[in-house]
Amino acid sequence: MVSSAVQLDGTAEKLRLTALIGVLGVVYGDIGTSPLYALQTCLSYFDGRHLVPEDVLGVLSLITWALIITVTLKYVTFIMRADNNGEGGTLSLMALASRVARSERTRIAAGLVGIVGAGLFFGDGVITPAISILSAVEGIEVVEPNLSDAVLPIAIAVIAGLFLIQRHGTAAVGRAFGPVMALWFLSIGLLGLTQVIHHPGVFIALNPYFGTSFIIRHDRMAFLVLGAVVLAVTGAEALYADMSHFGRKPIRVSWLLFVLPCLLLNYYGQGALVIANPADGKNPFFEIAPHVLQVPLILLATLATVIASQAVISGAFSVSRMCVQLGLLPRMEIRHTSKTEQGQIYVPQINTILAIGVLLLVLTFRSSANLASAYGIAVTGTFLCDNTLAAFVYRRQFSWSRSATLAVFGLIGVVDLAFFSANSLKVFEGGWVPLAIGFSIILIMTTWRRGRSLILARWMQDSLPLSSFLARLPQSRIVRVPGTAVFMTGNLEFVPNALLHNLKHNKVLHEQVFFVTVRNLDVPQATAGERVHVDEAAPNIYKVTLYYGFMESPNVPLALESLNSQGIEFKAMQTSYFLGRETVVPASVPKLRFIRRWLFLFMARNAITATEFFRIPSDRVVELGVRIAV
Repeated sequence: MVSSAVQLDGTAEKLRLTALIGVLGVVYGDIGTSPLYALQTCLSYFDGRHLVPEDVLGVLSLITWALIITVTLKYVTFIMRADNNGEGGTLSLMALASRVARSERTRIAAGLVGIVGAGLFFGDGVITPAISILSAVEGIEVVEPNLSDAVLPIAIAVIAGLFLIQRHGTAAVGRAFGPVMALWFLSIGLLGLTQVIHHPGVFIALNPYFGTSFIIRHDRMAFLVLGAVVLAVTGAEALYADMSHFGRKPIRVSWLLFVLPCLLLNYYGQGALVIANPADGKNPFFEIAPHVLQVPLILLATLATVIASQAVISGAFSVSRMCVQLGLLPRMEIRHTSKTEQGQIYVPQINTILAIGVLLLVLTFRSSANLASAYGIAVTGTFLCDNTLAAFVYRRQFSWSRSATLAVFGLIGVVDLAFFSANSLKVFEGGWVPLAIGFSIILIMTTWRRGRSLILARWMQDSLPLSSFLARLPQSRIVRVPGTAVFMTGNLEFVPNALLHNLKHNKVLHEQVFFVTVRNLDVPQATAGERVHVDEAAPNIYKVTLYYGFMESPNVPLALESLNSQGIEFKAMQTSYFLGRETVVPASVPKLRFIRRWLFLFMARNAITATEFFRIPSDRVVELGVRIAV
């Protein structure tokens, strides 16, 4: 009996350890590789000859308190409590805020904030792989300056390989991510410790006085440095976005007891090295390692940045699927790369766009120092969006008082706004890149949403109410033929165009008819009990609503097979699916302006078919075309 209990306790401990290691590979890749370039970028604003110890201590103090306020206080302590049925991320927070909103105006405002946050996330997703991999490969210049010309080709090769392997899935590679990142954090922590041991006085930078004094002494330059300090907290939003994979506790424990101490040790080790020798400020991360360890460190850093980039790419796939489910993007091909893990997906269109964007950035900026100017503004914009939505959720869902909400999220918002303002000064130096990407995504999302609403309004205007059709059906001379017909529709209160066209051309109606619509919930996943809702509208004619969460991919045939358990016979092999293929054309009096109309028509023509998206067998589909003018 005792032996059994010990075994259970041992298994539980093993599971907890597995979760803690897994968190390192998925959640902390981005923020964990920030030491490669964060302090180096901050110190680049100083001439090495005029860099005094007080300046280094001031920068270290700013980095320390950025990690404490933005990561520990904001995300780990507060925002991670505002989960949407265990799911995190800006769009999940947007759905939660919309659910607790008390007015349509507030709901629209929450939706717009979420769209802006999602757009900026994609801007960040293009820059992260570029700057991370470049900064790792640039370690070659420290080992052998003559190899500086090889940095760009190697970085391009690594990036190309990273995107090429996406189609194969990351299940096998993913299992190795945690141990590799655990080795990474241990390595950078120990390397930092070797320097701090010789200069323990550097820990005085934990006192916020040094950060405050630095800002007062340097005025405008301090504001510029603040824009680089934010590089130390890039990836903080991943703690919240990836919460559903591991839960709050492993993420919090890993951060407080392992990741944060290792990061601070490395930053303080770099600072101690620069204080002792200001010339090492050009690339302090690799300079803190003994010469014999620099090549292994470069290899480990490259692998760590690939893992960090992989996490961002996988996040982009998940956000894309979420946007499709929420009606913010057109239907896209979504491939499941694992038979057991629903979250492991591959979106070819997004992978291609990201690959092209990352390679263009590398070829344009050519170094991590140049890319640092482009980095930050998208991240800080996402911080502001998350803070705004979280404040609203705490006010409405957790019933916080107005003064408490302002005290907590107002203080955090001031820090976020300071970071965003500092990075806004870099717009002309490269900050326009993530802004251009982000606002392009925002334009695409709002255009698609508006275009689809116009199509739905036009369709409802021209459609026949289903109740009127069913009332006249018994007196009609329509021939009923054996078999089952499924008509996909966007609104169960109106007759689908596919049915009207089928009656017009074939003049028959199947004995059993299902009108099926798919609805997206503002929760990550629908439970088995709420997946299918069915009403019998007439004898052998049913109205079926299928519910899916925003993290799920619809499978209509599989969902309809569950009707058998409700006493409704559904024979998959005797079923035909009737879909209306929409051809969107410009109206004589268009309701969308030229650019947005062209963009919407382009997206509509390139969206994947409903057959593929709903995973309907192509050999059982009948498509009937319809032209809709917008």
